[in-house]
Amino acid sequence: MLKSEIMHVLMSAWDEKCLVAVSLVESWKVACGILKGKKFNVENGVPCIKHIRELKEKQQHAWELVEFLCREIAKSNTSNVEKIFKPVLRTAIHVGIPEIVEEIIASYPMAIDMNVHDDLDIFPYAIQCRRERVFNLIYQLDYGSTIVAQQDESGNNGLHLAASLKHEQQIIVRASAAGPVLQMQRELQWFKEVEKFAAPGTKERRNSDGMTPAEVFSETHQNLVKDGERWMKDTATSCTIVAALIATMVFAAAITVPGGNNSYNGHPVLSKQKAFVIFGISDALALFSSITSVLMFLLILTSRYAEEDFLRTLPNRLVVSLITLFVSILSTMVAFGAILYLIVFGDNQEWVLIPIIALASIPATLFGALQLPLLVEMIQSTYGRSIFGKKSDRELR
Repeated sequence: MLKSEIMHVLMSAWDEKCLVAVSLVESWKVACGILKGKKFNVENGVPCIKHIRELKEKQQHAWELVEFLCREIAKSNTSNVEKIFKPVLRTAIHVGIPEIVEEIIASYPMAIDMNVHDDLDIFPYAIQCRRERVFNLIYQLDYGSTIVAQQDESGNNGLHLAASLKHEQQIIVRASAAGPVLQMQRELQWFKEVEKFAAPGTKERRNSDGMTPAEVFSETHQNLVKDGERWMKDTATSCTIVAALIATMVFAAAITVPGGNNSYNGHPVLSKQKAFVIFGISDALALFSSITSVLMFLLILTSRYAEEDFLRTLPNRLVVSLITLFVSILSTMVAFGAILYLIVFGDNQEWVLIPIIALASIPATLFGALQLPLLVEMIQSTYGRSIFGKKSDRELR
């Protein structure tokens, strides 16, 4: 009974929402101090912050309880300590709570070598579960290569585990139409990161099935590669049609000058108008960006779709293609709005600019609303700060 109660307390003590609340409260205090130029009572000044203040206090008390329990459990005999800590570690790693894992290791250093699940120690199990926040604790140790070289009962080392993809091991990615592409990219990031800790012999070591880590990766990721390839080709095909239509329209608008040309010198009649200058610049930008988008989407369609391409090559091309397509749509709307204002309404009716701008922004806004989440995800995953290498100053051993 005591064991189950301690497990429940340890696992429920750390609430990530409380951690977020700490940052919110501190940021709010600083902001209030800057705005008011004096001390400010957050709880009395803004009643809705009272709940966040309570969460901060709850987090602090919970963490003190975790530290106390870990210290007291570590004082017990070895058999009791392992019986209590093992299921706690397994659950903490599985759900991705590195703070509890770190505190247990700090209180009981032998926990690093504890088998927590299917003959797997802490870090191999974190690799199998794809919990980067727990895996990052390895950077606080000085023998990561030894940990990666450890083998389970099937002869799989840490690199084999990073290469393997099973249904229960799949990475939890945010709901997105590009889920297969992002997941394949994240799988490659995991494999490359664990590979940094692997010695040359570890990379070529075969498991009980006679497969190296690279062979395991290719074998278990075939379906994911096919799904990612299918999504990329469908997206590129659809967007290529849109970009080609835009290029056709803006090219026709460029050679058919609105307002006609002067008969004696061939210059556009409206060339002195500001709106015409805006039209010319926007039309040229739309043409160049749409052609660039078409070329980038064609590169996506003609890619070889090797596993390595999902790490950088394909995401880079997709990001550039979507950005240039958005620029071409926006520029086309600006060019149309400018020439509509100049030809239909005249240069002295500024009031029509508001409805023209509002209507012209609808297509660009819709495209941005539909594709911006995908673009942000892809940029963060490709160019954002790595999910690996984050560590605290606390030495574990």
